[in-house]
This record gives sequence, C-alpha cells and structure tokens, in this order.
Amino acid sequence: MTLSACAVGPDFVPPPPPDGASYGKIGASTESATVAGGARQRFVHGRDVPGEWWKLFRSRQLSALVMEAVANHPDIAAAEAALRQAREMIEANAATFLPQATLGDGYTRQQVTTAQFGGLASSSSSSSSSSTSSFVYGLHNANVSVSFAPDVFGKSWRTLESDTAAAEQRRFQLEATYLALTANVVTAAIADASYAAQIKVTRDLIAAYRQQLDLLEKRFELGAVSQADVLSERAQLAQAQATLPPLEKARAQTRNLLMAYLGRFPNADKGEAVDLAGLRLPGELPVSLPSTLVRQRPDILAAENQLHQASAEIGVATANMLPQFSLGATGGAQAMNFTTLFSPQTMVYTLAAQASAKAFDSGSLFHTREAKVAAFDQAAAQYRSTVISAFQNVADSLQAVKHDAGTLRAQVAAEKAAAESLEIARAQYHAGSTTYSIVLNAEQTLLNARLARVRAQAARFADTAALLQSLGGGWWNRIDETPASQARPTDIIATSPIAAAIRAQAEDAQNGR
Repeated sequence: MTLSACAVGPDFVPPPPPDGASYGKIGASTESATVAGGARQRFVHGRDVPGEWWKLFRSRQLSALVMEAVANHPDIAAAEAALRQAREMIEANAATFLPQATLGDGYTRQQVTTAQFGGLASSSSSSSSSSTSSFVYGLHNANVSVSFAPDVFGKSWRTLESDTAAAEQRRFQLEATYLALTANVVTAAIADASYAAQIKVTRDLIAAYRQQLDLLEKRFELGAVSQADVLSERAQLAQAQATLPPLEKARAQTRNLLMAYLGRFPNADKGEAVDLAGLRLPGELPVSLPSTLVRQRPDILAAENQLHQASAEIGVATANMLPQFSLGATGGAQAMNFTTLFSPQTMVYTLAAQASAKAFDSGSLFHTREAKVAAFDQAAAQYRSTVISAFQNVADSLQAVKHDAGTLRAQVAAEKAAAESLEIARAQYHAGSTTYSIVLNAEQTLLNARLARVRAQAARFADTAALLQSLGGGWWNRIDETPASQARPTDIIATSPIAAAIRAQAEDAQNGR
C-alpha cells in the first residue's frame, strides 16, 4: 500500500462543471387554465428533487404501479447483478496486495539406478554391467509456498482503481435503469389515462350525434328537413365512430407496454388505471442549478467513471512497461518415511527474489499504452457529449412545461368557443337561417377541440414527469440498491481489514478526498 503511492500513470481529477452553461430563459412560472391539469406551476431554482418524485402527482394508484415495476422488472435485477459482478472483481483484485500461500503434501515412490550417479563402481577399473545396481525408495514431501509481488510501480493499485471506477459506473447505470423505468411507468400510465379520456370524449360525442340523428330522422318523416341533412348527419356519426378504433388500439398497446414495465405478461392485465382528472400537478417545480446537474444525472456520473477507468488503464499499461518484481519462499520437510517427516533434520526451505523486464518487444507495450491513451481521449469526448445532451434534455423539458401550459389554456378556450359555436349553429339551423353543413362543421370542430384539450392535459403531466427525470430523479435521496448488488464476503480476503483499508482508500480517491 505504501508503494502504491508511487503509482505511475495520470492521477484522475473529475472534470469540473461546465463554465457558463445554463438552460436558457424560462420565466418564473407557467400560465394556468380552469381545467384539471391546468394549475399554474412555479420554477424554483436550486430546490432539491425528491427521491419519490412520482408522489408529487398525488396518485396512490400511480405510486403502486411504480413500486410494482421496481420490484418485478428484470432490468433492475440485471443491473444489480452487473453491479455485484463489478464489486466481486474489486474483491478478487484486492488479493494482489497480500501474499499468496499454497499448501502441498505429496508422496513419491520411485526406482532409480546407480547409473545416473556414475555407476558407483567398485575401485576396480572393470566396467561390467554388474557394477550398476538399482534401488527403490519413497519420499514424503510437505511444504508451504508463499509468493508476493510488490506493487513497486502501482500496477495493482491502478488495477484496483480501474475496478472501483467500473463498479461505480455500474452503480450509476443501475440508477439510470431505475430512473428510466420509473419515468416510463409514469408516462405510460399518463398516456393510458389520456387515451381513456379521449375514448370517453369520443363516445360521448357519438351518443350526442346519435341523438341528433334520431331527431333529424323524425323531422324528416314529418317533412321538416331534407334527406340530405339526414345523410350528412349519418356520415358525421360514421366519421366519429371511425375515430374510436384507432384510440382503442392505441390504448390497448399502451396497456401492453405498461404491463411489460410492471414485469407482467399482457394477459395479466388487471385493469389498474390512473384517472387523468385525479392527477395533480405539482405547484412548484425544482430546477437544479447548472453547476450541480453534473453530480445529479446518473448518465453523466456513469460517463465520468468510464473516464476514470480509462485513466487508470493508462497507469496499468505504463506499469507493464517497467520491471516486474516478485518474492517467493517455500518451506517444508522431506523424509523417506512419514514418522520422521517433521523432525528438525528433514526441514528444507527456499528463498527467491526475481526481477524481470522486457528487453525487446517490437514496441508492443508502447503501442498498448498509446491505445489506452486514445481510449481515454474517446471517453473524455463521450463525457462532454453526455453533458451537452443532459443540458439539452433539461432545457427541452423546461420549454415543454412552459409552452404546454399555454397550449392547454388555448385549447380550453378553443373547446369553449367550439361548444358555443355548435349551439348557435344548431339554433340558427332550427330557425332556418343557415344550412346543416354549418352544423356539421361545428360538430367536427368541437370533437377535435375536446380531443386536443385532453391531449394537452396529458402533455402537462407527462412533460412534468420528463422534467423531474431529466434532473436526475432524486436518486441521491433514496436507497435503490438491495443486497443483490453487494459482493459476497465468503473468503478471508473479502473480510480482511487490509482489504477493507484498500477499498476505503480507493473509495476516497474515487470521491476526490
């Protein structure tokens, strides 16, 4: 551990927050509308994002769906298994800081001849074959071999640093998986509620069209209206009915998607749904400061640890270019019979030290290190790209929330005007001052306006969820990991205080302390 302070290669420094970056102008609050989902929202800069952000919508059903998805979806289990795998590699490579011992015990029975010792001939100069004899012996051999490779140039330390960064990357990938899953469940539930509301609006208008058609048919029988008016209303009813199957199809597919997020098969749909009118918009929206966003987004932190891992790999490649040292010792006993195996005169030992270095490798190690440098440059560029995309994501979400409020306000006004226009058109038609085509146009306008209003309502909820997701989803305010992501302490190395100290030192370096 002392030698690791001389580790070769670059010491990683986390990239600083982008200087001068912002989300653009958004104003202090949004507009409001007198309809469900039309509340005014105020942007609060610097406010923290709650860990269970989906509870801001005040829907128990929505919260229950999110919790079921987290408990059952295999992507969460896969991300935790990947994290445990990375942590097990830390435990495995921590063993390189400690000596390795091997116990051995063997028995050999062998027949040899005196020929290999020069024949052990008699003093006479005769070289007859009778001067060679053979004998059989058994040898008991018990030994302990200990080897240790001093981390002179920090290769083991840089390897452990790389493993720690890889584990941290996996940890933030778990957080990203958790965030994506929870956001997908929320948006799928909102989309399902939107389609359900659109279907209800369409069915209500179809019922109204049928009622109007019945009235026209009765009036036609009395000769008060023309057959063309009746046929026009029938066509209007058929057109409205034709819009219903696509909505039902879209909702059915959204339900299948929601079931997949919950870890269910399509046939396990129990009909749980969120009512769009029952959702509540959070009145105050947290907006993280640009300087803190890079510490809140799991994708940015994962990219940073990928950069850290690439930096440590440069150190490993550099250490491979330098001499390698190893120490070894073997102690044991050798005896012809087991009863005397552990007597003092049978004890044997060997001490060894070795240093080796590549004398000529045609530039292989040099180019291997240069490849690691190029990988670091690639990771640095990918990190910058991730940061830029993250700021764009937040800015897009803020603009969507801002303009969705204006869209909903306009759609509410358009729906009100369309309903009044239809009422006036029908009154004028009954008075004989206009044609029935005006009534048909007014009916179609009202149907479109009501559907657009429902979509605008759903967009406000969905884009609010997207904003909270883009700000990191408050993962730092909750505990997402379970025991399934922890390394198994099943051996001496995993539980030793030395390994614990090594891991603590690596974590301190990881956190910049």
